[in-house]
Amino acid sequence: MSLATGLGSMPGGDVASAEADNARAYTEAVRVVLGELPDLPHVPELPGRGAVASMTGRALAVVAELGADLQPAGWRMTDRTGIDQRRARSLLAQDLDTVEELSQGFAGTFKTQVAGPWTLAATVEKPRGDKVLSDHGARRELSQALAEGVRTHVADLRRRVPTAARLVVQVDEPVLAAVLGGRVPTANGFGRHRSVDLPEASALLAEVLGAITDAGAEPWVHSCAPGTPWDLVRGAGARGLLVDVSQLDAGATDHLAEHLEAGGVVGLGVLPTTDPAGAVSDRTFTEQVLRWCDMVGLDAEELGEQVVVTPGCGLAGASEAWARRVLEVAATTARNLS
Repeated sequence: MSLATGLGSMPGGDVASAEADNARAYTEAVRVVLGELPDLPHVPELPGRGAVASMTGRALAVVAELGADLQPAGWRMTDRTGIDQRRARSLLAQDLDTVEELSQGFAGTFKTQVAGPWTLAATVEKPRGDKVLSDHGARRELSQALAEGVRTHVADLRRRVPTAARLVVQVDEPVLAAVLGGRVPTANGFGRHRSVDLPEASALLAEVLGAITDAGAEPWVHSCAPGTPWDLVRGAGARGLLVDVSQLDAGATDHLAEHLEAGGVVGLGVLPTTDPAGAVSDRTFTEQVLRWCDMVGLDAEELGEQVVVTPGCGLAGASEAWARRVLEVAATTARNLS
C-alpha cells in the first residue's frame, strides 16, 4: 500500500503569542498529523513561533557539543551554548513531550526532520562572521556535531514512541544545489561562496545519513529545489528521496526511477502547499502520480510503500484549514494508488 506524509512544517504559532497559546497550537498540529496521516505521521514543525523553531533553530537544538546563538544577522556559532540555543533545545523537548503523549500505542512508521549538513553550513555563521560554508574545517566540525546529535535524537524519539514499527529521519537539504553551484551569497551580499567539490559534498552528507542508519532509523533526504543532485544523494546513502514533482527535469526523473527499481523510496510532492484557488480532488493527484509512474515505466500498485504521496514542500505558508485538508487528500490519494 502506498503511504502519505507531510514534510515537516505546519502553520500555527506566533513569535508574539504567549507560551501557552503556542503550546496549544503545537498540540493541535500533532493531533492533525496523527489523525490525517495514520500510517506515516511526522514530528510537526511550527516555524511561525520564531527563529528557535525554524529549520535552522531545530537543527542547532539537535547538534552535539557545539554552541550557537542568535544574532541580528541570524544564527552564529559560539564558544558556548547561547540562550537562544537553550531555548531551541527546550522547545524541541517540549514538542517531543507532546508527541509522546499523543502517540501512545502508535504502531506504524514515524518520521522526524532535521536540516542537513550543507543547508546548515549555508545558513549558520562562524564566530567571526561569514557562513560556516566558507571554511572547510568549520563545515566538517558542524557536520560531525550534527551526526552525533542525530544519533541522540533518534534514541530519544525511539524512547518516546517505543511502539513505532519503523523510524525515519528526513534530512532537509534545500540549499544543496546552490552550494554545489556556487550560488550561496556571502555575508555582505556582494559575492558568492565557492562551489564545493562533489566528493566532499557526498562525504559530509554520508556522515549524517550513516549516523541515522547506525542509530537504527531510515535516512530520507528532502529537497524541493530544482537542480538537486539526486544521484549524489543516493550515493551518500539515502534510502528515501522526497521531491517536488514540479521541479524535476529529465535527469532527476531518471535518477528517481533508478532508485525505485533498486528498492528505494520516492516521495512524490504533487499537492499544493498553499491554499488553492478552487476545489481540489484526490482523483486529480492520483492521476498525476499514475502518469508519473507510467512515464518512468513502473507500476504504482506494484511499488506499494516505495511510493509516498506528499505536498510539494512544507505547509508553513498554508492556512490551518488547508494544512489539514492537504494531508487528508494526500492520504486518500495514497489509498487510491492501492
